[in-house]
Amino acid sequence: MQRGNDRLSVHRDEEMKHELQGLLRSGHPTRTDEWHDPEPTADDDLEVAGGPVAPGSTGASFETVRLELARLLGRSSFPASARDLTGVLRRKNAPDVLVQALEGLPGKDRYANVQELTKALTRPGRSGR
Repeated sequence: MQRGNDRLSVHRDEEMKHELQGLLRSGHPTRTDEWHDPEPTADDDLEVAGGPVAPGSTGASFETVRLELARLLGRSSFPASARDLTGVLRRKNAPDVLVQALEGLPGKDRYANVQELTKALTRPGRSGR
C-alpha cells in the first residue's frame, strides 16, 4: 500500500537496488569511471588506518596526540590530574592506548591544559605506557 510520503516510486526503488548490487556484493566501488569514487586520503590527513593515535607510537607526532586529546577532553576538563583525565577519557570511550598512556603518568601532577598534558605524554624517553 502506497502512503504517499515515499520520495521514490516502486520502480525507482528496484532500479536503485540493482545499481547498488555490485557494490554490496563486492565491498568496493564497481564503477569504471574514477571520478565517481571517493577521494583518496591527503598527505596531511591523520592516520586513521593505522589505528588510534598513541603517544610514543610511530607516526604519532606531538601535534596529532594534542589534537586527539583536545578533541576528546575539551577545555572543561582542565585543570585536572591524570587520574581525573583518565576518567573523562573512559566516559568518552577513548581508545584504550590513549587511556593507558595517561594511567602511566604520575598521579600527583596536575595539568592546566592539553598542551601540558601532551608534553608529559610525549616527553623523550617515555614509551607511552
